[in-house]
Amino acid sequence: MSSPSSQPVSPLRQRITKISYPYVARLHGMPKLTLPIITGVLALVGVFAPVPVAVPALILLALVLGWLAFLSWPAVTTGPKFLRIFSILVILLFAVSRIAGA
Repeated sequence: MSSPSSQPVSPLRQRITKISYPYVARLHGMPKLTLPIITGVLALVGVFAPVPVAVPALILLALVLGWLAFLSWPAVTTGPKFLRIFSILVILLFAVSRIAGA
């Protein structure tokens, strides 16, 4: 198996892709707004909820976005890769700022 860039795929990527397949297939079968709604709810909880609830929501949001970024990494160009990394870092930094401000 090889990625779109014709480079060999690492065993880790193969294993994570295989494990993720049922979850991605299930998400794909849901209404199109499901993932944006989940993302929005987690972000709103992270911004407005008390710190003990907000920080786990932000970390969960960063994990979900990181997982999706990992799965899509070989198929995207440099610009979208940068935006994925940047958005995850902003979410994690906001979580840290929520902890520091508590």
